[in-house]
Amino acid sequence: MLLSTAYFPPVAWLALAARDMTLSPDRVLPSRVQLEACENYQKQSYRNRCYILAGDGPQMLQVPVVHGAPAEILLPGALLCDSVRANASGRRISAIRVDYSTPWVVRTQRALDTAYETAAYYEYYRDGVFALLDAHPETLWELDLSTIRFLLDQCGIACSLVPTPAFAAPGTLADDFRYTLHPKHQDTVLQELGLDKPYYQVFRDRLGGFTPRLSALDLLFNEGPDSIGWLLNYT
Repeated sequence: MLLSTAYFPPVAWLALAARDMTLSPDRVLPSRVQLEACENYQKQSYRNRCYILAGDGPQMLQVPVVHGAPAEILLPGALLCDSVRANASGRRISAIRVDYSTPWVVRTQRALDTAYETAAYYEYYRDGVFALLDAHPETLWELDLSTIRFLLDQCGIACSLVPTPAFAAPGTLADDFRYTLHPKHQDTVLQELGLDKPYYQVFRDRLGGFTPRLSALDLLFNEGPDSIGWLLNYT
């Protein structure tokens, strides 16, 4: 399966990552996800934003990035695409730097506290989430990867993440979901996986029902260790 990177990815991203995982009483077989490391950076996408549920509805949390042509960066644990070596000005996703010139980390942490202070499992996961942000990774790739791994681990999803060594044009590979999930476009991923169903949300009654298409943080803070059962359709 081929997925784009994402900042605290949406529930549908995690559901796709969990799709091919085998979980049984005697063994766990991890799924395998290829992470797109060689595309050009996509603005206004889940690559640098996520959505949480505040008291007045969905709230966007955005990671600012440094504009202009990035220098070539060799990422720990990832391959540097040939296309990046050939054209360092191409703004490849793996070379985009995070902009820490504004206090967005503090604002994000305050927003999470305000939105989820009464969620059943927020206090259990809060320090881990805050530590990811306080680490100030240099690149968006490193930040996204840390949030993805955190959610996979805490939700109980066994998944092998493999960066792509080269860019493949859309439509040329099977199981390609890189551009399916987008905050401005509706998708049918959860419906196709049989997961078009609600889970508990703090502000459900105030907002008149379930709010979909949020970061998997929303699922984790509300469902905690039961998140894996929801994702695998056991509940």
